[in-house]
Amino acid sequence: MMDLIQDLNWRYATKSYTNKIVSDEKINFILEAINLTASSCGLQPYRIYSISNKELQEKLGNNSFNEQISTSSHLLVFAAYNKVTTEHVKDMINLMASERNISNDSLKGLFDMMDSYFKSKSDEENRNWADKQAYIALGTALIAAANQRLDSTPMEGFDSKNFDNILELDKQDLHTSVILSVGYRDEEKDYLSKTKKVRISIDEMVKKVD
Repeated sequence: MMDLIQDLNWRYATKSYTNKIVSDEKINFILEAINLTASSCGLQPYRIYSISNKELQEKLGNNSFNEQISTSSHLLVFAAYNKVTTEHVKDMINLMASERNISNDSLKGLFDMMDSYFKSKSDEENRNWADKQAYIALGTALIAAANQRLDSTPMEGFDSKNFDNILELDKQDLHTSVILSVGYRDEEKDYLSKTKKVRISIDEMVKKVD
């Protein structure tokens, strides 16, 4: 338990990275953690693009004040669904039946409930829901990176249309929700690397209701 608290106390939003490359093993650890993260209905309404190609990173970071996009070892792009369809629900039900070795018929009630729920929402509502699910995955990625003593920076201030166009996300009916750079902090250049973490007290944050 203390190890997790130490990991979280160690991490911060890194401003400057060295040119050291993160190993595939550590990146795969983060990606597996993302894949195992909590997801409403188990639907996982997003996909992850893990980008280490420097030329592509530079294109994605064009006109952005976030230099971490191009200078980090890896860039993880969380691309959420534009809408939730019956096919998305059906695919999840089929996978569940296969993984648990049960019949699709036994999951008909779950399918009908989920399909009806998402059909009752507008595409915009379902898109916003998918974004929120991607942010849950982002939180897991941050923790996983810290566990591996990898620095990271979650970012919103980027040109999402530029990302969508370069990665051709429209062809997958996806859009860029949030991004995460991963690498190793440059302690000499990063003014935050040696500063104390600042958070409000637990008593101020938490209200216990017994």
